[in-house]
Formats: sequence, C-alpha cells, structure tokens
Amino acid sequence: MFDLQGFGPMLLLGARMTVQVALAATFFGLLLGLGAALMKLSSIRILRLIAGLYTTVLRGVPILVVILLFYFGAIMAVNSIARGLGHTQFIDLNAFVAGTAALSLAFGAYATEVFRGAFQAIPRGEIEAARALGMSRFTAFRRVSLPQVWRLALPGLGNIFLVSLKETALVSVIGLEELMRKTEFAVGFTRQPFTFFLFAALMYLAMTIVAMVVLQQLEKRANRGIARGVDA
Repeated sequence: MFDLQGFGPMLLLGARMTVQVALAATFFGLLLGLGAALMKLSSIRILRLIAGLYTTVLRGVPILVVILLFYFGAIMAVNSIARGLGHTQFIDLNAFVAGTAALSLAFGAYATEVFRGAFQAIPRGEIEAARALGMSRFTAFRRVSLPQVWRLALPGLGNIFLVSLKETALVSVIGLEELMRKTEFAVGFTRQPFTFFLFAALMYLAMTIVAMVVLQQLEKRANRGIARGVDA
C-alpha cells in the first residue's frame, strides 16, 4: 500500500487534467494534421511550402521549447497589444490554453505525415470512379477518401496520442496543475519522492493501458469490412 498521506484525491485531479489536455490536444492536432496533409498534397505551391515549413519546424524543435516559446511569447504579444490599447495591467495567459495549443501544434505536425501517407495509399482509381459516378469532389472526399484514410492512419495516430499523453507532463513547467505538477507538490511537502513518483508512473501506465485498449477497439471497428473480406 502506498502512503499517500491524503494526497490521493489531489493526484487523481491531476490525472484528470492530464487526460483533458491530451484529449484536447489530440482533437485540435487531428484537425491541424488533416489540414496540413491536404496542403502538402495540394497543387498550389505556396500551400505545400507552408505545410512543409510547419512540419519541419515543429518536428525539429523539442516540445518543451515549443511550450515555453508559445507560453511566454503569447504573454508578451498579448501584453504588448494591451499596452497599445491603453491597458496597463499585466495579463497572464491561461496555462491550459497555452499547453493545449503547444501540444496540438506538435501532434498536428506528426499527424500530417501519417495522414499524407494514408491519402497516398488510396488507389487513385477509386477517386476517379467516384467522380465518374457523379460525386462532387467534396462528396468523394467524404464518402470514399476519408473513411479509408481514417482506417489507414489510425495505428499511426494512436502511437502519436500515446506519446502526447506522456508529453503532457512537460506542461507542468508553465504551472498547469496536471499529474506531474501535483506529484511535485506532494513530493515537496512529504519529502517522499520515490513513493509519489512511482505512484505517478503507475498512473501514467494505467492511462496508457486504457488508451491502448480503446485504440485497439477503434482499429477493430475501422477494419470490420476488411477483416470479413480477407476471411472470405
């Protein structure tokens, strides 16, 4: 039994915040990744350049640096604008918003390449057949491309989510009260680092196992038709 000295509920609140940040970052990261992948596959050169710059920078810079730059850079920008408008009081930035935004950008950069590979794996003849049947470009994208992209990209996106879930610990540096921040507070109060860091590790492991089970179920659901086709 772990002697949590009454810090158990506080750590559970931190774990809930960790899950909230990870899910929010995944949602916005998926949107960014899908959009950037379509830009990379676009025939418009400037869109390809913008998407390429985005993925190169975000995949080449450590996520901790991204979090710090985004947080303090956004604070400087907001306060500069506020001073220009005559507002003299210092404005602080919400750590949840800043941390989620930074993790979303990082998630989206990696998801871009996963989506791009999935789009390129779809036989072009299927899109041409859908267009020949009278589907608009958007309808063909929604009914033919997107379902297959989701199936093909899901394993890669799942791996990115698992990494993002653990990277939420880095958001503690900007003051967000997630699991790692709560654990550090408990360690500072009790002077029992091994106990609380071990408990935090077990909580991260538990969240990862639950996420893996959910991802496995999503993959089975996405591959239902494919599995029947192979068995037949």
